[in-house]
Amino acid sequence: MAQKLLKSTAVTGGMTLLSRVAGLVRDILFARLIGAGVGVSADAFYVAFRIPNFFRRIFGEGAFSQAFVPVFTEYRSKRSEDEVSAFAGHMAGAFAAILFGVTLVGVIAAPLLLMALAPGFIDEPEKFDLTVAMLRITFPYLLFISLVAMAAGILNTYGRFGAAAFTPVLLNLSLIGCAIWLAPHMAQPVMALAWGVFIAGIAQLLFQVPFLLRIRMLPRPRLKRDAGVSRVFKLMLPAIFGSSVSQINMLVNTVLASFLITGSVSWLYYSDRLMEFPLGVFGIALATVILPSLSREHAAESPETFSRMLDWALRWVFLIGVPASVGLMVMAEPMITTLFRYGAFVEQDVVKTAQALVVFAAGLLGFILVKVLAPGFYARHDTATPAKIAAVAFGANIILSLMLVWPLKHVGLALAISIAAYLNAGMLFLRLRQINAYEPGTGWWWLYLRVAIASGVMAFMLYSNKGDLSLWLAGDVYERVFRLAFWIIAGFVVYVLIMVALGTRPAELKLDIKALEK
Repeated sequence: MAQKLLKSTAVTGGMTLLSRVAGLVRDILFARLIGAGVGVSADAFYVAFRIPNFFRRIFGEGAFSQAFVPVFTEYRSKRSEDEVSAFAGHMAGAFAAILFGVTLVGVIAAPLLLMALAPGFIDEPEKFDLTVAMLRITFPYLLFISLVAMAAGILNTYGRFGAAAFTPVLLNLSLIGCAIWLAPHMAQPVMALAWGVFIAGIAQLLFQVPFLLRIRMLPRPRLKRDAGVSRVFKLMLPAIFGSSVSQINMLVNTVLASFLITGSVSWLYYSDRLMEFPLGVFGIALATVILPSLSREHAAESPETFSRMLDWALRWVFLIGVPASVGLMVMAEPMITTLFRYGAFVEQDVVKTAQALVVFAAGLLGFILVKVLAPGFYARHDTATPAKIAAVAFGANIILSLMLVWPLKHVGLALAISIAAYLNAGMLFLRLRQINAYEPGTGWWWLYLRVAIASGVMAFMLYSNKGDLSLWLAGDVYERVFRLAFWIIAGFVVYVLIMVALGTRPAELKLDIKALEK
């Protein structure tokens, strides 16, 4: 089991890394095409993209996946193959019908939706009209990508993580293709990006079909009452909020940022994208892999293995999450300059985006912890507890955002989200301990100390040698890329060497992993 977990995490993380790299290429093209602080195109597109993306994370990889996977895993463990197949078909039929209705309402009511979610655009008719036009094109993405999430849940339960993890690459390729070949031929080039989102949704759904056929689990949608479907929707209702609180927080901040100067929404977008690079490559990959495994252990009534598996995952969170957070904070300006300082993306955009990235990066560990701790509840068919905890974190974010947005502008919004993430993670951890679902293993304080020392040494080395912003702005693209790659690799090497010097050995990690073996 342990080797499969490591392999699955590596495969999922590798595919996610490929997707994130394609996403960075995409964002570099976006920065060239529409910039951040110049004109209305950038803010208009990012709002039109963020709204369906927000609903996708609720209906797709958020609440639905965390409600569906545990129930589907239980069916696989305790029911016949015909019953599993029938459940998948009933689930697909009901889910698709609901998604179609939501999508139809979203397209028709796009102006009202935008008034509610980006009210600052109302006083700028050009920006408002452009955003509405793009939102009507991008909103159907919700239908396609949510069905993709169901397909991914099925494949992940069967241990097929690669196909589902690769799927986001298609979104980035579609957007890159439309930015290069379609945008130059349109009166408003940014509209090509909206069509890229729409095309990607169809491509991602069709991509799942051969993999589902290979495991003989391609759902045939049927509208029929089913006890398993009812359970999924019952679990999904509280999970809609609990699993999506970070996205809801970002949406709230988009609303507040829409009242700030033009460019604020885009600065938050670009900084959030870079912060989500390690979050997706590692945090979400790890959470995706452990949810089916935790669900199996819960169905098998193996609480000790359940706890050890969660402990193993949390150790990796600290081993990878802390240095990633520190690295992003120290190298924020070089990263932003190297990736985005081209075309319409000007020096002011670099500075403003880097300010937000530093604050987002400080909260990275909290974001990853939430992703890994929440499956500890979802695997136990408990979606209510994370929802209640998320409600507290959401309230804290609202209060902090309103307090910080005026003195700190867009940076205050990023700070509010980061603080709320740690509050969410802390309450999830304490609750798992209270219900005896998780018992930390030995050696945690020594792990904290080693990670802190190694990350500190790495940060000092990078900060002392990276140079100031003017040096990075003066370099050409090849010089920037080479220098950034060199210092990222150097930072990684220094961190690993210090960890080894402090006594960390592969065998130590294998001991934790072997504890999961039956």
